[in-house]
Amino acid sequence: MYRSILRPILFNYDPEKVHHFTFKMIKLLAKLPLMSTVFKGIYEVKDPRLEREVFGLKFKNPVGLAAGFDKDAKLFNELSDFGFGFIEIGTLTPKPQSGNPKKRLFRLKKDKAIINRMGFNNGGVAEAIERLKKNKGVLIGGNIGKNKVTPNEDAVNDYTLCFEALFEYVDYFVVNVSSPNTPNLRALQDKEPLTQLLKTLKDLNATKPKQKPILLKIAPDLTDDQLIDIIEIVQQTKIDGVIATNTTIDRSGLQSDEEVINEMGGLSGKPLTKRSTEVIRFLAEKSNSAFPIIGVGGIHSAEDALEKLAAGASLVQLYTGFIYEGPALIKKINKALLK
Repeated sequence: MYRSILRPILFNYDPEKVHHFTFKMIKLLAKLPLMSTVFKGIYEVKDPRLEREVFGLKFKNPVGLAAGFDKDAKLFNELSDFGFGFIEIGTLTPKPQSGNPKKRLFRLKKDKAIINRMGFNNGGVAEAIERLKKNKGVLIGGNIGKNKVTPNEDAVNDYTLCFEALFEYVDYFVVNVSSPNTPNLRALQDKEPLTQLLKTLKDLNATKPKQKPILLKIAPDLTDDQLIDIIEIVQQTKIDGVIATNTTIDRSGLQSDEEVINEMGGLSGKPLTKRSTEVIRFLAEKSNSAFPIIGVGGIHSAEDALEKLAAGASLVQLYTGFIYEGPALIKKINKALLK
């Protein structure tokens, strides 16, 4: 129904407006009696064989929603009814910010892809916390970043502010230094600043009675040498894992019109499938699977998810595939895992 009826209609309209409209519709439907039960009945796959324990957390299944979809923690309870094993909110910054000027979200239908240059638009960490207080048992990841106005030399302050504020309300943290849409953010992936940032967060974590897992989200555009650096940094700072990968700035092999291909921003979706899996495999092989990896990037089918898990991922996340294929994709992946 989604792919044959809803998607063709929704894809006629501006992607960002559709995103907000979809949120409102899901919220509205969720208020109807028994709707949560109906959604779960259609999409949820319950089976103890799907359960995973990763970085000390118990996941009811290994299929999560990637950051960027529910930036402000407005819909995590309702989205969980579609069968996700966990939801990652954000990217959140200390202060609210509007992000980059619109239009900033573009569909590449021929490529089953999206280009976005949103720029960490969010209502700020304090606003999200008020919603997170209403969590109905969803396992939540908190993806954190820096405000655009914060210079890189002060970025650590933004990350620590988010970490402290969110600590009680999320189950794990994701340090996002790999978005291409905040000026100079990716420079924080360089060895020295990244090591210092992660070490600071790790030290802060150590002051807590019960520590929370800290993960690093990396770009797919890193070279092999840079990926080796990432492995060394993860092992040196003793953070808990890596999310591979964020969006790419590469535009090779696309079939869509040149006008949209040339839009600035990060590319997600099917063109990223192969590269993100390569990064997962490289990290797993070169580190001897020393740390857990969450695989994300171009998962549009159960086969795509299984490939990432076979390459070395412990869990997977959806975003663009969820938009193109609909919520049935979550069920398909979980069903495939039981075969």
